Amino acid sequence: MKINVEVDCTPEEARRAVGLPDLTPLHDKYVSMMMETMQGGVPPEMLETMMRSWAPMGEAGMAMWRKLFEGGAKS
Repeated sequence: MKINVEVDCTPEEARRAVGLPDLTPLHDKYVSMMMETMQGGVPPEMLETMMRSWAPMGEAGMAMWRKLFEGGAKS
């Protein structure tokens, strides 16, 4: 027997239904701090050191961050 249940809700509604906290204010603060840091003219060496400490997957994580920043710099 196979039963499929389809629920149509927003991410906010799903988060509340499961009882997870709303981290939107924290995320917004984090993004604004990163933008301020990037616009302040941070040396590349400092960024690499910072990203290495945040990258959970070692070199694969660093490659992901590098692509992210290269894409942001082009736009």
